[in-house]
Order: sequence, then structure tokens, then C-alpha cells
Amino acid sequence: MVRFPWWQEAVTYEIYVRSFGDASGDGVGDLEGVRRRLDYLDWLGVDAIWLTPFYRSPMADFGYDIEDHTDVDPLFGDLAAFDRLVADAHRRDIRVIVDFVPNHTSERHPWFEESRASRTNHRRDWYFWREPRDDHALPNNWLSLFGGPAWQLDPATGEYYLHTFLREQPDLNWRNPEVESAMHDVVRFWLDRGVDGFRIDVAGAIAKDPLLRDNPLNPQPTAGGFGRHWLSQVHVHDFAHPDVYRMYRDFRRILDAAGPPDRISIAEVSSHDLPKWAAYYGDNLDAIHMPFGFHLIRADWQADRLVETVRRVEEVLPSGAWPNWVLGNHDQPRIASWVGPERARIAMLLLLTLRGTPTLYYGDEIGMTDVPIPPDAIRDPWERNEPGQGRDPERTPMRWTAEPNAGFCPPGAEPWLPIGDRRPGDDVASQRADSCSILSFTRALIAYRRASEALLRGDWAPIEAPPSVVAFTRTATADRVAVALNLAPDEAVVTLPAAGSVRLSTAGVGDREGERTSDGGAVRLRAYEGLVVQLS
Repeated sequence: MVRFPWWQEAVTYEIYVRSFGDASGDGVGDLEGVRRRLDYLDWLGVDAIWLTPFYRSPMADFGYDIEDHTDVDPLFGDLAAFDRLVADAHRRDIRVIVDFVPNHTSERHPWFEESRASRTNHRRDWYFWREPRDDHALPNNWLSLFGGPAWQLDPATGEYYLHTFLREQPDLNWRNPEVESAMHDVVRFWLDRGVDGFRIDVAGAIAKDPLLRDNPLNPQPTAGGFGRHWLSQVHVHDFAHPDVYRMYRDFRRILDAAGPPDRISIAEVSSHDLPKWAAYYGDNLDAIHMPFGFHLIRADWQADRLVETVRRVEEVLPSGAWPNWVLGNHDQPRIASWVGPERARIAMLLLLTLRGTPTLYYGDEIGMTDVPIPPDAIRDPWERNEPGQGRDPERTPMRWTAEPNAGFCPPGAEPWLPIGDRRPGDDVASQRADSCSILSFTRALIAYRRASEALLRGDWAPIEAPPSVVAFTRTATADRVAVALNLAPDEAVVTLPAAGSVRLSTAGVGDREGERTSDGGAVRLRAYEGLVVQLS
């Protein structure tokens, strides 16, 4: 069997480090807590882990406000702990992807402290500084994603600095070659420590309009993950100027120069404009390896719309490009809360059988749902600035056992976010012992995917199906698999292109295994059931 690059065949698993495993007993997850769970990840079958920021930070935005790009915050451990984690992961053939945050730093970063020291400081142009307009107004109308204007006045120098996020997160000026060079040095630092790739945070934000022109107003602002404040404008000048593609071609050259094994770049890119999204691959696939495929997040879970979404993505991909799919992350509601627990298994089956590289969010394999956060326990600054936009509910600690604190931290410790109400069987330990659990199903599906040439690299094609059913084939040479997902509470019958035998059902491991379709390929789906069928 011809091998593709490792990242095209991988199942990636996002770990929100603060919430995965607390080895120090302070109620906050850390790198050692991740390392101690590598055996579980190996058992589950994941091929790569993506770690959210663990860098030195004041934690105004929980690590996305970086004070030192080349050090580990003591909250999470130290560089030695990181090196142990990478070494132990690699011994298990698990790759390590880390977050790269290029758009901004912490206001406490030495670069910004120098930049704000005076108007003549040699690092002044490393950030965006502007005088007030003639009428003493803000430099332009740009908004902060976290509420309010994107400009903060610095009284000492009398100028405003730009912050797309919190005021504690000033934006770097990537049009200054010294900034680009310094951030490339950060990439080389972590490559030298053995990382296998980078997930690039808000990748489009680094390329802003050189003239910093006002954004036009949005004639049809609608809520949808960002809030009406942000969506009151069309963000054509503060995000994704066409120069962004050149910037990521330069980034890609650094990864390619690192030599084997292949290093991967995965970019967080809005998918609303599909051609612009696809352009991040580069004209000759020489930029980002894979922009994240957020197309199914918060999608309208109607069968025809899901199929149309996948079809549109497949059609817009450059020749030879490899897609990427996610159903959740640390900024989005959990999929089991979004589509309902009865469809969580269907969602997992869809994610792991589409053409492309899937990324699982920690806890989705056990069906974790969003946890309501009491007002006195809110930690997310976005929620404090814009009620209803908080991300705490999807960031709560991983549920490992039925013990107090769910095995995330010692019983006497106070988790940094609430564990939430518990129900029997909602933890890893219980579900490992239950062959009908969503965890057992996910593990079996990952194993089947790894052994299937069709699922690893086959083409995707939809199958005509009843209105409640998503159905498609994956085909690679002589290997052909059909996937059928019933999104409704009623039974449905779908006719596959050929006869075959059931290999997996969302009902449970072993359930219906080996069952044959009719000679004409017809197969019955129970309510909210998904099947993988090996076609003859």
C-alpha cells in the first residue's frame, strides 16, 4: 500500500491543556498531566495531539496572550516537562502539534514593553501605533472581537495601539520584516525541540490593510458564534489582506527546510468565503498544508445541507489538496450539546469517515457536553465583556473516572472550572468497560479507519438517500466502503450502490457486524443510527 504523508492518514486529537490532566494538584491541567495520559491516547488510536498554548503568559486569555514564546509557563511545567512529553509521545508514534500565535503578544512581552517605551524606540513599529484622528477620534473603526473598539490609548506616548482581542493582547505588525524574522525564529525553536507541526491561531489576522482603512458596515449582521458587535462590520481590512498568502508561503519554507519527518501547518481560517479559505493552500500547495475545515461546526444538521456542505468543500479544493474536518474545539460548543446526545455518535462517524484528516476535541469521544457555568465561576474574559459569548462551558475538565473531580485532579483540589453534574457512565473508565459506549465505538471506528484504504485515502461521492439520511461512498482502487447516517428518530431504508456487509454500527461494537444488505444493496437504518458497510 502506498503511504501518504503521515498527516493525511492521521487522526488528530486536540488537548486543551488546562483541562486534560492535573499532575501538580493545583486544579489546573499541565504538561505532565498530558504525558501521564499518553497510554490512553495510544489505546484510543490517535496519531497526533494538538496542545493549546502552554507558553509563559499572564493568562489574561488563558495562554493566548504570550509573554515569552520560547518558555513554558510554570503553571504547566517547564521545558524539561515538555521535552519528556514529546519524547514519550514519539515513543508511542504519536506526533505533537503545538499552537503558534502569530497575531499578537501579551502587553507584558519584552517586545511590547520596549515598543511602548517611547515613540522613537527601535521596536515601536513592531506593533501598530497611531495618533488620534484630527477630531481626536480613534484611528479607525476597527473592533475588538472581545468587545469595544480595537484601539487602546497609551497615555504616556499619546498614541493608540491596536488589539484585535483583549487590550492586553497588542497586535504584531507583520509588515515589519524584523517581526516576521523574530516569529520565524520562534518556529525554529520549537522545531528544534522536536515538534511535528503547528496549529496557527487566527491565521488571517496577521495581514491587515496597509492603509488601515475603515471596515464597511455589515448590512445584515447576524449572530453566529461571534456576536452582533463583531458582525456589525464586514472585516475586509483587518483580516486576510491578500498579502497573507505570501506570508504563509514563507512560513511553509521554514517547515520544509526542517527536513524529515514531514512537519505540518494547520491554520485557523474562517470558512465563510470558501475560495478565500482554499487559497491558504497556496497556488501550488506551497503555503498552509491544511486550513482547518470548520464548515460543519454549528451547521444546520439537515441531511441535504450536510451533503451539500461537503460537496462544496470538495469542489473548491485546489488540485491535490487534502481537506481537514473538525466538529468542535475550545472556542465552540461541544458537538453533543449542539446536535443532541442521540446524534453524537452519528457526528463522530461522519467526522471519521469523510475524506480528509479529522481532529477530535478532547472528551467528544465520551460524549461530553457543555457544562453550565455559575456566574461566580466564569473565567472567560469574552463572557465578561459580552454575555453569551463565553467559552468556559466547552473547556471544562476531562472526565476520567467516577471519583470526585472525575479523576482530573486530586479529590482535595478545586478544578479551575466546574466538573458539572455527573451521570453514570460519563467517564473514560466506565466507558472502556462498556462495549456499547461511544468511547468503545470511537476506538473501533478509528481502528477500522486505519485498516481501510478506502477510508484513509479514497475518493468521496454522495449516494442518493431519503431526506433524513446522509450517505456516501469512499473508494480507493478495489476497496469501497459505504457510510449511511440516519439523522431522524424514525427508521429509514437506503439503497447502496452494491451489496455488502455491515462492519460498524453506532449502536455498539459488534452490533449488526457481518449483517448483509439485500442483493440490491438496500439496508435498514434504525433511529439515529449510522452504519459502515463494506461493499462487495
